[in-house]
Amino acid sequence: MSTPKPVVVYGASGYTGRLICEYLREYNVPFVAAGRDKARLQDALDRIPGLDTVDHEIVEVSHDVEALTELFRDAQVVCNTVGPFSEHGHEVVEACVRTGTHYLDTTGEQDWLISAEERYGAQMAEKGLLLSPGIAQMYTTGEIAANLCLETPGLDTLDILVFWKGYPTVASTKTILVNAALSSAYHLEQNEYRPWPADGGVQDVTVPGHHETGLALPWGGTSHPVWFKRDPRVANVKAVGGVFDRGLMQAVPQIVAAALEQVKDLPEAEKLKVLAEQAAAVRDEMPPRENQRINTSLDSVHASGPLGRAHCVIHGTCNYKQTGLMQAYAAYSLLQQPPKRVGFASGCQAFGHRELLGVLRSFGLVSNPVLTVHG
Repeated sequence: MSTPKPVVVYGASGYTGRLICEYLREYNVPFVAAGRDKARLQDALDRIPGLDTVDHEIVEVSHDVEALTELFRDAQVVCNTVGPFSEHGHEVVEACVRTGTHYLDTTGEQDWLISAEERYGAQMAEKGLLLSPGIAQMYTTGEIAANLCLETPGLDTLDILVFWKGYPTVASTKTILVNAALSSAYHLEQNEYRPWPADGGVQDVTVPGHHETGLALPWGGTSHPVWFKRDPRVANVKAVGGVFDRGLMQAVPQIVAAALEQVKDLPEAEKLKVLAEQAAAVRDEMPPRENQRINTSLDSVHASGPLGRAHCVIHGTCNYKQTGLMQAYAAYSLLQQPPKRVGFASGCQAFGHRELLGVLRSFGLVSNPVLTVHG
């Protein structure tokens, strides 16, 4: 089942996986669309206009290390969208270690990022391979904004906000519930992880460009505290996010609380089964394809230090398209040259924040950042 094609999109039948395939077509990169159900894969790819213009194939594969190792044997990059990653990610990375394949994924699950670095970071670095979870709009676009702020020396504290207008996918809904039930959420305080309150509710936040305030949640803490814990410029990081739909934000804590109540006394395997059922009850079908005039995104970062301040806002559109594009670009870049950092690294650490910004700008998915610096 080995393939001569350089990129494998694992989980290509999902919403984000399909978009990665679309943008790989834009870069004319041959790829394998892989997953556990060939019929679903075929149906998803049949919906991509013009896909016949790029060399690709569809492969059904079981989710175990041996089968994935065989699939990845001749590939150079794997784009993994099969989550929750704390539950399903280990087999994929282990296969990448065996085959010498770069690993990318789309999640901000803190427990997965921390575990992935501890278990595989050194092995991947020794082989000159990239291990980069969390290349996605919800994390990377905000990371770009943070790095633009940090170009001003003397700033050590990041206050990060991400907002979007749209709907969660089937996979992200399940990930939210699994994270809430099985893992802690952290922010960074003086380079140490500090837990968010387990019973913390929505927070009122100021949304740049809007008169109305918004509601936000820590969303499991996101990947930012993990990435910036290894940045000598940064000591403190808090990241929160939300959707512009205030009613939906008010309902999220209730949905999560009800799910947690159902699984609180169950063994872990049974918890996962019940949480999957709960997630399906919330979202059991793909959301509508994004509309560039409707599905907007906003990333805002306040960076501060003892004697300075900077604020960066990036207005964008179609957060899932941003994710698909950055995944495809990262794979395309890795086929041309080594990353800026091997082993465990964020999108900006591996490819450069200005390079990734340029990619998003060139495809018309974000506006020019608004950067204000004081002090």
